[in-house]
Amino acid sequence: MALLVGCDFSSTPTRRKPIVLAFGTAAGGRVQLARLEKIESLQAFAHWLQQPQEWIAGFDFPFGLPRELVETLAWPTEWRACMRHYAALTRPQIRATFAAYCDARPVGSKFAHRRFDKLAGSSPSMKWVNPPVAYMLHAALPLLLEAGVHMPGLHDGDPRRVALEAYPGLLARELIARRSYKSDDKARQTPQRLIARKDIVTALEQGRTRLGLRLKLTHAQHDALVADASGDSLDAVLCLVQAAWAAQHGAPLYGLPADLDPLEGWIVSA
Repeated sequence: MALLVGCDFSSTPTRRKPIVLAFGTAAGGRVQLARLEKIESLQAFAHWLQQPQEWIAGFDFPFGLPRELVETLAWPTEWRACMRHYAALTRPQIRATFAAYCDARPVGSKFAHRRFDKLAGSSPSMKWVNPPVAYMLHAALPLLLEAGVHMPGLHDGDPRRVALEAYPGLLARELIARRSYKSDDKARQTPQRLIARKDIVTALEQGRTRLGLRLKLTHAQHDALVADASGDSLDAVLCLVQAAWAAQHGAPLYGLPADLDPLEGWIVSA
């Protein structure tokens, strides 16, 4: 039985805002959450990625940049070369480059999008604030490459460690539409967001998603997911469920479309 992992990522992890990993297994349409693990540094995350173990994982950070952006900037259009070029930049250079790109575009279409962004409701992977997914890509992708993991449709690596781009918001919106369920700001950790987290967890346990999977939790796990007002633990579990869906589809593409753009990638289950 394959080990499944869901990852809620932070580009600057700390004890207060760690990377959260949700580990589990799936069988017979049920996804069993085994445990949550918190990682407080990028070095520790890199160490985990490099361990000789077998897993299929959904990571909540972008795996690529919009083709329109890359071509406009005259960056390499081969994925690995593009990621190496991007990794060599500093965050201030990224911010300045992307801000200049946006400044040159008309109001209403400042950001370039990947092909599936509107379908998945995901933020442009070039966005450097609210949320800073461009920095998440910059921090995480070099670690995946260094670890030699396999990224279907993008990069051939160790087939025992399969890394997929996941997006918890895609699954959350299916369950509670546009209701907000999390905040890092204590002043915004409201009863309404608590109720929204309860509704998501209950819906996952009842299998009320198009993925056709039911989440199996202990009472303690249920309460912990609801109680985490940051939503980080729940986001990791949402990514875990997406990884389980991918595992059902299996190699070579794990449910990704055959015509995905090999520069942009694709969000699993979008």
